[in-house]
Amino acid sequence: MKTFISLKRTLTAAAAIFVAVGLLSCSKSSKLGSDYKPVIPVDSTPKPVYALVWSDEFDGATVDATKWNFETGNLGVNNEKEYYQADNATIANGNLVITAKKETVNGWPYTSSRMNTLNKFSQTYGRIEARIKLPMGAGMWPAFWMLGTDITTVSWPQCGELDIMEHINNTNTIYGTMHWNNNGHVQYGTTLQSTPGDYHVYAIEWDKNEIRWYVDDKLYQTGNIQGNVNNTGAFQLPFFIVLNLAVAGDFPGQTVDETLLPESMYVDYVRVYKQTN
Repeated sequence: MKTFISLKRTLTAAAAIFVAVGLLSCSKSSKLGSDYKPVIPVDSTPKPVYALVWSDEFDGATVDATKWNFETGNLGVNNEKEYYQADNATIANGNLVITAKKETVNGWPYTSSRMNTLNKFSQTYGRIEARIKLPMGAGMWPAFWMLGTDITTVSWPQCGELDIMEHINNTNTIYGTMHWNNNGHVQYGTTLQSTPGDYHVYAIEWDKNEIRWYVDDKLYQTGNIQGNVNNTGAFQLPFFIVLNLAVAGDFPGQTVDETLLPESMYVDYVRVYKQTN
């Protein structure tokens, strides 16, 4: 979910740095004795072990104001057409429900909600996940994403952005993308075909070397951030969480299927884990 300039989903030349091919070689004696036993390689790379450090299960009557801020108004980004307000985010049956509606507020033809955890929760590294069911109509643009907490001082894209999940319109395509600054805005991302109208768990696993994107624990993308490669140092700093449902914009287009409105994105939970090993 771009914050200040339009989204154009093309891979940049920077993407080349994220492709790695591993080669495994071994030597074999030409004279094997009767007591020879082959040595079976063992993957000694430690697997992440995670402990829960923050979550919202959305079990209360209303959105927990100790965990979330509401952004209000039309933010003037991406040529979106919604007016954000807190009223469009409700709790029902253990879900956060963010609803896009056909209603005019302050001259904007649609309303929706956008929430974040800035100054209430942020984290560097770990596993960040949410179980979400998405709307499937033209003009819908739901997202579960993160921004660097220093956005208020260094602006975007210098702060970095991690799109854990984006979806547009009524397609089956899920987008995972990272944005940062390297002598101007650059991005790296890919897609996965899924069934967005059903519940799925969208996640990243993030450490000092790389960021990995998952849908239902299926790994579909890895981004290299080791050693500030291509000026990726922003991803070594704290990030906060954003949930929103945009209406129209440069990415989904300007056509909105109003016959389907109101449409909602359902968030069963958001959970954040810290690696302990």
